[in-house]
Amino acid sequence: MTWYQTITLLEILFGVLFLGLYIGYLLRVRRVAAFFGQRPHGVWVKFVLRHAYIILLIIAILGPSFGAMKKEIKTIGKDIYIAVDLSNSMEATDVAPSRLDRAKHDMLRLISRFNSDRIGLIVFSSEAYLQSPLTYDQNALQLFINSLRTDLLPHGGTSYTPVLELVSNKFGQTATPEADEEKAQILVLISDGEDFDGKLSDWADRLNEQNIRVFALGIGTTEGTTIPDGSGVKRDQSGNTVISKLNREALVQLAEATNGQYFEVNERVSEISRLISSINNIEGELRESKTIDVTANKYVYPLALALLFILLDVLITVKLVRI
Repeated sequence: MTWYQTITLLEILFGVLFLGLYIGYLLRVRRVAAFFGQRPHGVWVKFVLRHAYIILLIIAILGPSFGAMKKEIKTIGKDIYIAVDLSNSMEATDVAPSRLDRAKHDMLRLISRFNSDRIGLIVFSSEAYLQSPLTYDQNALQLFINSLRTDLLPHGGTSYTPVLELVSNKFGQTATPEADEEKAQILVLISDGEDFDGKLSDWADRLNEQNIRVFALGIGTTEGTTIPDGSGVKRDQSGNTVISKLNREALVQLAEATNGQYFEVNERVSEISRLISSINNIEGELRESKTIDVTANKYVYPLALALLFILLDVLITVKLVRI
């Protein structure tokens, strides 16, 4: 038998206090009975009954556990890379407070929902860099996400080729000959969709061969807005104000071509919950399987017996002194 709780000094003090007070009560009853020339034998019935249910209540609180059984525990997880666009257009404020700040908030929510999965972080604009390899360390991921800024990467337009190549290589490095062909490998691509490369279709076959599914999250509005630049707004070489708009077509094309899905966040709607739900529905890879001994807390039996004794204590009347 094992116990869920252990006896502490507090329980011992309460037990000693109860016993001391009850002994004081017995001595007083004995003196009263002696005064009338009687012996209070009935008091011992109550003494035994009350101490019995007090002991049973303590046993119930400690949680007696017995009846061991074997139980198989399986750890199922997925490998997820989150790639976030850090190009200048992510500073646009058509999604408050900015596209990047909203993306960071959604990423923190995303990783908190997949704490049993390995998650990696990639940042990109015209180039792509691995910010964090696949890890279970939620605190490290949160630290990396909170430190993201658009000035971390060289200024330039958005290109998906470097990030897709990096993800393909990283997933290729973690593959093993005995790995299941249906191993869950996921890329969550967060961007405003302003791809200036135009070679997305060339990557679909390669990603499908590796069973990499792309879930794209477009952030921004189709109406677009200006891009902050110092104290003013960003302008092109001709001096015209640059308007950054959400270009969802490239993201939709990439997601559909890799058996993934496209979701969107703008000033009216956020589909991050649908994104989380869709990833949750993907069957993960078996990480670990082990058998452990399990015992059940049988506190209910001593508790039920204690309640029965309490009921008897209430119903049984003992005359200690007859006058």
